[in-house]
Amino acid sequence: MSMEMTNEKTLDVLRDLIETCKDGQNGFRTAAEDAKDPELARVLTEFSAQRTTFIGELQDRVRSLGGDPDKSGSVSASLHRGWIDLKTAMTSNEPHAVLAECERGEDAAVKAYREALNENLDAITRGLVSRQYAAIQAAHDRIKQLRDSIAYSSKS
Repeated sequence: MSMEMTNEKTLDVLRDLIETCKDGQNGFRTAAEDAKDPELARVLTEFSAQRTTFIGELQDRVRSLGGDPDKSGSVSASLHRGWIDLKTAMTSNEPHAVLAECERGEDAAVKAYREALNENLDAITRGLVSRQYAAIQAAHDRIKQLRDSIAYSSKS
């Protein structure tokens, strides 16, 4: 592949990750705003802020590669990112349902980052994506842990 094609593919990958992070940022913020439990609201707000930081880092990388971070990625329009049913879950005011939807959104983010790491990325981009992937995997695991603890405590 030519250097130009490789660079364009990298820009597409980064733009798709920006969209994925925007979905997470919005999903976590929405869930935090409606969370009844203050500790849960704090955790969800932290994850929303984390995604805001990730978006900025990804946008900076796109710019450093000569791209426009506001241009949509090639795949992003057709991606199902997993935050679709959050509003429905929130109308139930059931923390377990909200966390299950957050986890589903995180499943999509983990998948998007895994796919990005399968691409031919330059070392700087790969390092950025790897670091963010590890944090998103940790967030996913924390959401799952919270969901499971709520499910367990409601059965007791």
